[in-house]
Amino acid sequence: MKHYFIITILLAASAIASWADDKSDSTAVNDDHGVSITGSVESEWLIPQSDKRIDFEPGDDKVMTNTYADIELSSKWVDAGARFEFLQHPLPGFESGFKGWGVPHVWVKGKLNRVEVTAGNVYEQFGSGFVLHTYEERTLGLDNSLLGGRVVYRPVDGVTFKALAGAQRRYWHYNRALVSGADASVSLEQWLKSLATHGGHLELGLSWVGKHEGDDVIMADATHRLNLPHWAHAWDVRAQWQQHGVDLLLEWAHKGDNPSQDNGYTHGSGNAVMLSAAYAKKGLDLLVRAKRSENMSFRSKRTVSGISSMISHQPAFTMEHDYDLAGFYPYATRQQGEWAYQARAAYTFEEGTAPGGRYGTTLKVNFSHIHSLPGSDLTPEAGSNAKKTAFWKWGNETYYQEFNVGLEKKISNSVSLNLLYINQRYNQTILDGEGGIVRANIFVADCSYDISPKVTLRAEAQYLATRDDEGDWTFGLLELSLPPHWMITVSDEWNNGDSNIHYYQALLAYTNGAHCIQGGYGRVSSGFECVAGVRRYAPATRGFTLSYSYEF
Repeated sequence: MKHYFIITILLAASAIASWADDKSDSTAVNDDHGVSITGSVESEWLIPQSDKRIDFEPGDDKVMTNTYADIELSSKWVDAGARFEFLQHPLPGFESGFKGWGVPHVWVKGKLNRVEVTAGNVYEQFGSGFVLHTYEERTLGLDNSLLGGRVVYRPVDGVTFKALAGAQRRYWHYNRALVSGADASVSLEQWLKSLATHGGHLELGLSWVGKHEGDDVIMADATHRLNLPHWAHAWDVRAQWQQHGVDLLLEWAHKGDNPSQDNGYTHGSGNAVMLSAAYAKKGLDLLVRAKRSENMSFRSKRTVSGISSMISHQPAFTMEHDYDLAGFYPYATRQQGEWAYQARAAYTFEEGTAPGGRYGTTLKVNFSHIHSLPGSDLTPEAGSNAKKTAFWKWGNETYYQEFNVGLEKKISNSVSLNLLYINQRYNQTILDGEGGIVRANIFVADCSYDISPKVTLRAEAQYLATRDDEGDWTFGLLELSLPPHWMITVSDEWNNGDSNIHYYQALLAYTNGAHCIQGGYGRVSSGFECVAGVRRYAPATRGFTLSYSYEF
């Protein structure tokens, strides 16, 4: 059925594109009706080598690759696109089912005045994603698009209606459940002229998402089978106000009865509420936000876990660090529920002031804390009714806590310095299954030196100090940029704690226009790849690497 659907979409795209070309031929202004073609190629390769010290055995695959090729056609009336994926011999660490190859993503969109109609694979997000967030993230090996259709209607300026329905992709198959949804948003400054006059923006939104899934044989015990609801519904209401650098967002979501592996096949509703306040003006950025979620896991396949088949998304209130050791213990959002808080501030001292110096200085501070709900450490009984917890109460577990402070300073015309200190508390027992509480202090120094207008040398020194887990880590990096084409990087990540293993790498990159190719050799330590509170475990590897990217 899926193959017939894709063929139908491609034929429809060809027919509509031909109609668009005919229409453009009859129009004097060809620029407004012409067809443009864009696309990209992204490919990563590993020639693995066995390494007993890091417990890496590549198996039968002599060469591993994750390769993607996208193409998109755009015109005034019709857009269309497709993606080819070759994952037959994938890089290590991806979930079961990731392996395969083909054209799993194809779509065509028709545009006429205030209406857009899309058929094929669609991505969409309602609000902050509490009830619907479909997207692609290749670092995680995640693509949870919906194969079906979507309509977007904007009857007047400031008002948008959306409706969609489809089956959700899970690697090379589609889950049997039907996912459907609708969203309405309105920007009130279109009617409140006094708000518009003062540069204000007030938006209200309402979303609904429903899942219809067939029955599964789930046994509560040896003789009793669970009675599973076929329908699950979720709602989201939000309001956002922006004016004079202030941004306030209040969002509430509710999910109906939806027994799944994530909640131990218990009955009961879920909810999430988030309050966010931000302020920005020249030189100053502030953010304070809080979130409480409970039993909000929403999947198109109730019997799976991991990162696949998620309809909804719970944003993580933690920082995503660019430095290796700073991101060594990343937090993954707890689908069962959590209290999450974050406060972040950045201030730039102007040039010529005592703290700013000659070139200015930026100071950044962040604090994140995620805590359990009451009773979250109890094992639920399948088929039972989940007990609701008091809204304001905390549980007994701290899942994650981080305080960090960073300093960005230009020392001279040719020297720039970034300093970062991080204090982390990571509940490895809850998040990874064992290990207790990991308490870590992380120090980072990043210095760039412009040797000449066309040559830059950058050096990183990082240290992670902990008495827990595998002990201390040290990281060093040297990167030489030779624009416009070359970059050379050497690094070493050393566990000077328990294992005394060096994870060394040497990389050579060449860029020419839209082409970028990088090759190298070395070891990569095991750990978690994490994006926006979703993560996957990547094992340690060793071998030759090659990556290539091209955009047109």
